[in-house]
Amino acid sequence: MENYESRILRGGLSFGEGPRWRDGRLWYSDFYRFAIYSTDAQGSEERLEHEVPGQPSGLGWLPDGDLLVVSMTDHRVLRVHQGVASLFCDISEYCGFWANDMVVSASGVSYVGNFGFDLDVMLRDEGAEAMMASPPPTTNLVVINPEGAVIQVVPDMAFPNGSVITPNGKTLIIGETMTFRLSAFDINPDGTLDNRRIWAQLDFVATDGMCLDVEGQIWLANALTNKCLRVKEGGEITGVVETSQTAYACMLGGADRKTLYVLSSPTSDRFKIATSTAGKIEAIEVAVAGAGLP
Repeated sequence: MENYESRILRGGLSFGEGPRWRDGRLWYSDFYRFAIYSTDAQGSEERLEHEVPGQPSGLGWLPDGDLLVVSMTDHRVLRVHQGVASLFCDISEYCGFWANDMVVSASGVSYVGNFGFDLDVMLRDEGAEAMMASPPPTTNLVVINPEGAVIQVVPDMAFPNGSVITPNGKTLIIGETMTFRLSAFDINPDGTLDNRRIWAQLDFVATDGMCLDVEGQIWLANALTNKCLRVKEGGEITGVVETSQTAYACMLGGADRKTLYVLSSPTSDRFKIATSTAGKIEAIEVAVAGAGLP
């Protein structure tokens, strides 16, 4: 097993999510600064890309280059064209609570998850042990075509969170945070999903933001610890990155796509973090380059 320790590139984030590598820059959402930002490979300067009053999360791009972003609290996906945002798809009827992460395929099909329940309130009122003893409600994964119409709703997802598409565009792998697993689907030619199966069942790993490498392994943030894990299909852990605080999302980027960027924070509890700027971008050089989407 390979073991790494991250270095801190920059601080000052509230709660970073949805890291994406595009055009030589790391893009990311910051929940409580209500905006999308980007930075260069060294994290030396930050650029405001677009404000999202409804709290941004998952990011992706359509084939024509327009940016899609999940607007969390109003359960919408927005399309940003030449700096102007418009409604791409309203998914409120399919969300149990805030909309969240998203991956967009090369053909422009979007896969959008949501919390399914108010995690922060449940943890505050019931505690983690009680919540695990009586699993919270499941929710839907929403599939949206390139024109912005919902074409499929996949039910019974246990907090769908973090997702990747293989380089051949034929498989979606998505984390189900509350069941500590990664699930896979076949992607049909129209973008709909079939053949749901367990890709990896993990032991007390709250799967969060993730990315894929050229060996077909997944780097994922474990939202219960200060760690990112490299996981093979079947569940073997082949690499560990230690971070300075809890890891919530990661992305392979840099010129050779061998820099693992990690977004970290002391907690994800909005009652504790929403007015803070303790979030960080951390990084480490790894041996195997990134692949697929995002």
